[in-house]
Amino acid sequence: MSYLKSTCLNPTNWLSVQYSRIRKLRYALQKSSNISLDDGLVYVHRVQVTPAKVYFYGPEINVSNRVVRHFSADLDNFLRISFVDEDCEKLRSVDLSPRSAFGNDARRTALYNRVLSVLSNGISIGDKHFEFLAFSSSQLRDNSAWMFASRPGLTASDIRKWMGDFRNIRNVAKYAARLGQSFSSSTETLKVHKYEVEEIPDITNGTKYIFSDGVGKISANFALEVAMKCKLKRFAPSVFQIRYGGYKGVVAVDPRSNRKLSLRKSMSKFQSENITLDVLAYSKYQPCYLNRQLITLLTTLGVSGNVFELKQEEAVRQLNRMVTEPQAASEAIELMPMGEVTNVVKELLLCGYQPDHEPYLSMLLQTFRASKLLELKTKSRILIKHGRAMMGCLDETRTLNYGQVFIQASYCADDHRKFVVTGKVVVAKNPCLHPGDVRVLHAVDVPDLHHMFDCVVFPQLGPRPHPNECSGSDLDGDIYFVSWDQSLIPRRMVDPMDYTPAPAETLDHDVTIEEIEEYFTNYIVNESLGIIANAHVVFADKEPLKAESEPCKELAKLFSIAVDFPKTGVPALIPPELHVKEYPDFMEKLDKVTYESTGVIGKLYREIKKHTPHIKHFTRDVARRSYDTDLIVDGYEDYISDAIEYKEEYDFKLGNLMDHYGIKSEAEIISGCILKMAKNFTKSSDADAIRLAVRSLRKEARSWFNEMSTGEDGIGQDAIEAKASAWYHVTYHPQYWGSYNEGFDRPHLISFPWCVYDRLLCIKQRRNFLRKMEPDLASLLNNMNQNLRFH
Repeated sequence: MSYLKSTCLNPTNWLSVQYSRIRKLRYALQKSSNISLDDGLVYVHRVQVTPAKVYFYGPEINVSNRVVRHFSADLDNFLRISFVDEDCEKLRSVDLSPRSAFGNDARRTALYNRVLSVLSNGISIGDKHFEFLAFSSSQLRDNSAWMFASRPGLTASDIRKWMGDFRNIRNVAKYAARLGQSFSSSTETLKVHKYEVEEIPDITNGTKYIFSDGVGKISANFALEVAMKCKLKRFAPSVFQIRYGGYKGVVAVDPRSNRKLSLRKSMSKFQSENITLDVLAYSKYQPCYLNRQLITLLTTLGVSGNVFELKQEEAVRQLNRMVTEPQAASEAIELMPMGEVTNVVKELLLCGYQPDHEPYLSMLLQTFRASKLLELKTKSRILIKHGRAMMGCLDETRTLNYGQVFIQASYCADDHRKFVVTGKVVVAKNPCLHPGDVRVLHAVDVPDLHHMFDCVVFPQLGPRPHPNECSGSDLDGDIYFVSWDQSLIPRRMVDPMDYTPAPAETLDHDVTIEEIEEYFTNYIVNESLGIIANAHVVFADKEPLKAESEPCKELAKLFSIAVDFPKTGVPALIPPELHVKEYPDFMEKLDKVTYESTGVIGKLYREIKKHTPHIKHFTRDVARRSYDTDLIVDGYEDYISDAIEYKEEYDFKLGNLMDHYGIKSEAEIISGCILKMAKNFTKSSDADAIRLAVRSLRKEARSWFNEMSTGEDGIGQDAIEAKASAWYHVTYHPQYWGSYNEGFDRPHLISFPWCVYDRLLCIKQRRNFLRKMEPDLASLLNNMNQNLRFH
């Protein structure tokens, strides 16, 4: 009812109507059978705590982690809790401690006590009492944590003991981070026994730095086995981001290695008996984009602002062309979030459908364009064609010298052709605030590294690791901006900043859960990354020296301290003189004092504002014009009744997902290009769960289609195509427009038949072939008739 746009004057009647409608649906009250641990998905309940209320959600689809997989029999005893304000926005530090920004932590508000009280005392729901368990690093940033309802034989403390031995960690922040290591979303792969693992030494080159920080090796054969478990059937990535026991980091393929895993001490964070290898991510083709921080640093280092204006113009031209021109649309597909929907778009284009005519194709492309225009407007996120976003790893051959890198890139996502980059490249890692974070390196060809692709290989030689020079990063899974576009190579470089973290406080006793709960609450008080990053944007825009100005360099130091806070517990305290008084127009701080920026980001912003997204809706008139009779085959009428029932089921479930996440259009949730969502969700935290929920629903729809097939003996291709045709007909024909959303304030949804897109496109391809052959057949018949008359 909260999703209704108008006031409900008779809620009792409305609820009765909705209940009656739900009861008619075959599967609506069941959890989807396609959500399973085998696919890495679980159902978990969620709670949001505001200053005055508690909201209960779920169960919701979540990507699984090591803990919930192991204790899957107790899934109903796990709970995700998050703390938000009354508008479901993220809590601000001043909400908990009004004077924290000035370094005075003495004052605490009632909200501080509420957060700490909920963590300390837990939450009771029915006959279950949920206690604090732990939180991952991403949850900490979102003010979220895991709770567990103890039962006889299993408590939250028992789960933490199962995770590993943390007793030698005497710093609260680090202890909390190590607990959270097991809660990273991951894919379970294979068990690796201790005798199949070797520990190899770290590389320091006699310096204070660890060049191999966070990186190990994996044998080529084992990498293929792991890739298969990750459902990568056609290739093995060069680098995997992993968790194994108490180890974290990446492992890169080494053809010379005989051990399944070769891990380093820098990867070992705690002791654990767990021998399952979990994969968080892997190296792959990823396009790269500029953003406001990178543009600020590059202009500071001498790159002309005109370069960025031209690149934005080029990006906009491509986006405008893709919604009308098939070739431009095909090129744009490589930039879309990978998944089945990308394949559908490709196949629709290959079948001859026009981007501005077929409604499903059109709405996906228009939504993709709208999302990219929004990113350009709010983030200056400009595509760089001659570049990639790449996971970093180490040159184990010791071939590369300081100042060199090896880069071998795929042409595109589905193209196994690769090319080696040579010459000057610019390398950085987001977030980046100091001009020294941008490094100009030389890409060289190293034949012994040709097995490495879609990753950037750094040297193990030199006075300092290049990853550490780039925003103080390491090789435990960080993604780097890498470009060989010569127009982006700065005229000069400056020395990188010193990213040595502040000394962490060491306790004289074992860390307690109470201290971790207090640390969580204090993190909200001291969380200042966003404030510092915004201040840096403002000062870099106003100061003549841009990011090299003293205020910006001071903010870069504070940002480094704030980044390390989850590991050290040392907060970054912003002095009054670095507080922002007025904001540039491109930051869109409508409730603050603003000015018109004269810098390059201001110019980019005002130019992109001229381009507005246009998304055509599927109206009855559009249905009349676009209904494709090519997809209607004999016998489809026999399956209309079942098709309507399944269409209602599908629309109900997809509509519920849209309502739940506050997503306004079908194209957004199907494509993953989400323009806006409810305040209690974020794209960064919930995009994967949404994508997997949609994938699960599509899989469920295919299972309905297959049920219809297996239920009849000896069903042939004609009947299968007739069923697919019926699915299309009950979705696209004008007589059905609007008939599925009665009682719901939702648009007519059209993605349903494309769950079986392969069946529909077989019909289309045959019709195209026959249409192409018609002139030849007519000519043949004409020749035959003439020959008959001649004889």
